[in-house]
Amino acid sequence: MVGVGHLGRHHARWYHHIKESTLVGVYDTDREKSRRVAEEFGVKSFERMEEIVGEAEAVSIAVPTSAHAEVAEWFINAGLHCLIEKPIASTVAEGERIIKAAQAKNLVLAVGHIERFNPAVQALKSFEIKPRFIEAHRLAAFDPRGTDVAVVLDLMVHDIELSLHFIKSPVARLEASAVSVISDNADIANARITFENGAVANLTASRISLRPMRKLRIFQKSGYFSLDLAEKQADIYRLADETTATEVGMRVPLGKSGREILYNKAGAKDEDMLCRELTDFLGAIRERRSPEVTGEAAIEALRVANEIVRIGGNLAG
Repeated sequence: MVGVGHLGRHHARWYHHIKESTLVGVYDTDREKSRRVAEEFGVKSFERMEEIVGEAEAVSIAVPTSAHAEVAEWFINAGLHCLIEKPIASTVAEGERIIKAAQAKNLVLAVGHIERFNPAVQALKSFEIKPRFIEAHRLAAFDPRGTDVAVVLDLMVHDIELSLHFIKSPVARLEASAVSVISDNADIANARITFENGAVANLTASRISLRPMRKLRIFQKSGYFSLDLAEKQADIYRLADETTATEVGMRVPLGKSGREILYNKAGAKDEDMLCRELTDFLGAIRERRSPEVTGEAAIEALRVANEIVRIGGNLAG
């Protein structure tokens, strides 16, 4: 585990408990922090990154975003599989260098867009998702952690990545606005993303909200999916037809139309998303397959996020 701050310590905790992995050690430039976490899990505290090579097959990287490219490229060139916390890098160019390095070495590269592992999102895998409109609200109370970047890169990037994942069409147009309220970077932002297939995603993020919220709603022909990402629950509404005749669920008459809406709730509040993310990374290494969130998917989310920051930056002050 490279970087054992707030999030990195949780990575280390899960690697220590997941039966498919052996946590061999941790490394942080803060030597005291590294020693404390190493002692907590009974593993080695590495003094230098060079010591890790030969002792580990893979690393999780949870260092500041500005150091992602340097650290990830170093470990990839040393032959280790990498999971990098989101965003993949500070710039698209840096992210592309990381991807090329992993491809050249035939190594697994995963990126920690953790909402992909949310049980509410995973519940939609059994349905055909073809959104025409997505609306997302991600609101959080103020926390000094993360304010070194705009709220778009801190929070909204999760919903950008989910929107790209569900819509699967190139971006045609971006509109954005942002406001700096407390920090030197944008604390509230709204973006409207129009895709080439005509779908639209309207995303709002704030880190100065009194009431936390993480909701994403998907509207499509014959279906509506409401995801409460904080509660890890999905409300699924579909227009009943002959293909759903044998499905279990609540059936609600649709006015005087003679049709019915089939309603189901899915998700699992007790499931840990980080555990699922790390287990997927380990599985990708073991099975020699692509991870759930590839470097390419993360790059597209970063590309859109950076453009939203650029457009919204003119209004943020």
